[in-house]
Amino acid sequence: MNSPIIQEDIETIARTLGDRVKAFEGKTLLLSGGAGFLGSYFRGVFDYLNKNVLDEPMRVFSLDNYITGSETSFIGDIDSTYIKSQRHDIREPYVFKEPVHYIIHAAGLASPVYYKKFPIETIESAITGAKHLLELAREKDVASFLFFSSSEIYGDPAPDAIPTPETYKGHVSCIGPRSCYDESKRLTETLCMTHYGVYGTPVKMVRPFNVYGPGMKTNDHRVMPTFIARGLRGENLPVHGHGNQTRTFCYITDAIDGFLRVLLSDRHGEVYNIGRGTEEINMATLAQMVAEEIGGGLKVELIDYPDTYPADEPNRRCPDITKACTNLDYESRVDLKTGLGRSIRWFKETHFPENV
Repeated sequence: MNSPIIQEDIETIARTLGDRVKAFEGKTLLLSGGAGFLGSYFRGVFDYLNKNVLDEPMRVFSLDNYITGSETSFIGDIDSTYIKSQRHDIREPYVFKEPVHYIIHAAGLASPVYYKKFPIETIESAITGAKHLLELAREKDVASFLFFSSSEIYGDPAPDAIPTPETYKGHVSCIGPRSCYDESKRLTETLCMTHYGVYGTPVKMVRPFNVYGPGMKTNDHRVMPTFIARGLRGENLPVHGHGNQTRTFCYITDAIDGFLRVLLSDRHGEVYNIGRGTEEINMATLAQMVAEEIGGGLKVELIDYPDTYPADEPNRRCPDITKACTNLDYESRVDLKTGLGRSIRWFKETHFPENV
């Protein structure tokens, strides 16, 4: 069943992108990680464009091995005539005989709990997956290749590097408990830039900062869906440590808008922070905000880090998005209260209808 909230989000993304989406007319796009949170929104947006905007539909081939995902998507009905999903592990070569104009490499394990559980898969999905797709991009002479890196490549930034610009070189351990994720993203950025330098492959890279919204799984283990799901079950909201670690949160419509602006840009060999550059908030305050939005006298509970969660969590995370704003006319429009309200409403309607 299609969710009105998600449908509104998809329409907002399409409207905000404007005429630049006409570049997809009659083109073919290959998407890795198409069953994930972000991948599902991509498929929903492309389906909407086909049905409402493009004179000649685009074709999308979505790949996923479903290691943490599901073949049943929250995104709703997708026209399988033009948007096809296939079970494929991107760590294995992908043979594609048709023309390809755009490639998005979004496959990966972004939740710390999952990349601690699947460290080898995390490394190989980023690096080996990118190798296969970059070789395909070169073979097909694509118009644009977009790699999903992460804000985690910055590690724990120095205080004078907050907000953090793309030029910050990072403070990351190559052997630490998060290194399978952080360092695989860093090396894949190097691989992308090397292909750009040697072969002229039109690569771009995005470093997302804490994207959230409707569609996240209740068992994702990241902070936003964990707080919301537990709150709607009437449970205490668990905050790791002292709750002083800070983040900014980017609502899904702003995130997908930014990602597609990067993909469709004619600036190759570039990396962009995509996120919200304001409203940096610590986790204890965020938990209290969620508790107040849900109501019912929920309590915030400080807990020790569980064994399933990798140590060395960054203390602060806030992007400098000047580059995206200047080069791509990007703007983060949705404030935290609004995005949180929409997310809670979706979780209520989808997972906790008794609370609606």
